[in-house]
Amino acid sequence: MTLAILSALADEQRSLIAQLQQPHQVTHAGRMFWLGTLHGHAVVLALSRIGKVSAAVTASALIEHFGAQRIIFTGVAGGVGPDVRVGDVVVATQFIQHDLDVSPLYPRYEVPLYGQSCFAADTVLGHQLVQATRAALQAMGLAATVHLGLLASGDQFIGSAQASGTLCSDLAAAGHLPLAVEMEGAAVAQVCHDYGVPFAAVRTISDRADDSAHVDFTMFARDVAGRYAEAIIREFLTLLLIT
Repeated sequence: MTLAILSALADEQRSLIAQLQQPHQVTHAGRMFWLGTLHGHAVVLALSRIGKVSAAVTASALIEHFGAQRIIFTGVAGGVGPDVRVGDVVVATQFIQHDLDVSPLYPRYEVPLYGQSCFAADTVLGHQLVQATRAALQAMGLAATVHLGLLASGDQFIGSAQASGTLCSDLAAAGHLPLAVEMEGAAVAQVCHDYGVPFAAVRTISDRADDSAHVDFTMFARDVAGRYAEAIIREFLTLLLIT
């Protein structure tokens, strides 16, 4: 069963590619994909690229062209939940597009013709990611917290306290309480929903989506994100072998 691993950052993917056995690079849809065996599993690695459209194209290619039967996403995000701190990890239970608004034709945030605003993560993969993340954090000696909840995706980098506050209050008014914001997850979740492919995502909190977000994100992405991703994926694939 082919597992696709989507990474948000080149540094995350680079560390995984370095561990591939029998690596093979394929160019498709203007993107580079890496195939091989990682910790005993047949995998295909890809960068989501930035934004919902790019991520949806990449996910579709993974399913249509490479036959991915499960997809997981590892990346970084801005924390917006009250107890979500830099260095913590969020494993998604649901995904929503915070910039989707087709009102008054549909309720705000509802995806037209779907009758829903949120797409659920696969519960089995999500549970395995939680276990893997806790094991990885322990192995790295980090006292970070693993949170489970809603990820909000949109084609914006949320980089001010005002923007973050408005986003969260608007979502809360519609009954949605996000833990973190990013730019790809909800799009991949919708693609996987349409194809019936299990999908789960883990996001390391690089910043608090506030006025210092651009500085915190850059430093975290450069210095920390790859270590988190490598450790979590290693534990996740080890767990798959014994379950």
